[in-house]
Amino acid sequence: MSGLPDGYRLQDAAPTTAEYRALRERSGLSPKSEGQARGAIANSWTFRTVTGPDGGIVAMGRIVGDGGWYFLVADMATFPEHQGRGLGAAVLDALLAAIREHAEPGAYVTLTADPPGRRLYESRGFADVAPERTGMSLLT
Repeated sequence: MSGLPDGYRLQDAAPTTAEYRALRERSGLSPKSEGQARGAIANSWTFRTVTGPDGGIVAMGRIVGDGGWYFLVADMATFPEHQGRGLGAAVLDALLAAIREHAEPGAYVTLTADPPGRRLYESRGFADVAPERTGMSLLT
């Protein structure tokens, strides 16, 4: 049960590179090149997408990980005109269910959230790692 509004459908499927790039850019995430999109899609552990009433993909999320104990939630994105309908929650819930189904208990799931997504992630049990740990990033 995805809890999606009528006309929306949750899928265990990756977007095309064009869909991936459009979802990232139009939802406010940083734009990615064609090569970056191809790599992201090919090297993800799993994807979930949502199609809208017209059949096109309107939301996505993916997991990057080793399939054993470490998983990173990435690329949670919904087109602005489809936001506020629970699509992101359905994608996240499906991604977390996949981890619970395939990984042993104690899997480490991490993410970096933009401020608008914080409430959704906290509602699913995610907590800030500070002060016990420090989150860091490096752009090359």
